[in-house]
Amino acid sequence: MSQGIWVRLIRHGKIMDSNVQPCAPDEWEEALTEACRRLDAPKPVILPRHERDYQSFHQARFLPEHFIESVSFDRMEVEYIDPEARSKVNEKYL
Repeated sequence: MSQGIWVRLIRHGKIMDSNVQPCAPDEWEEALTEACRRLDAPKPVILPRHERDYQSFHQARFLPEHFIESVSFDRMEVEYIDPEARSKVNEKYL
């Protein structure tokens, strides 16, 4: 698995659908556009809060009010994944 973003559509605490898009850490907005297209979901309005959350935690959550169109899910979660970074953390504690 390569690095990229994992986009999840959550309803009632369960993943309804998800998509992984390869990207560099700073290209997440373009990858989010493609993930939304593949999930047939509208793209959320990215606010400064979402940008800060992504920069700080490599995660962002979007609620229905962050979309111009109505959505059938409770939230959209975007998380940056880098398997190599996780391997380095695991090696540190072995």
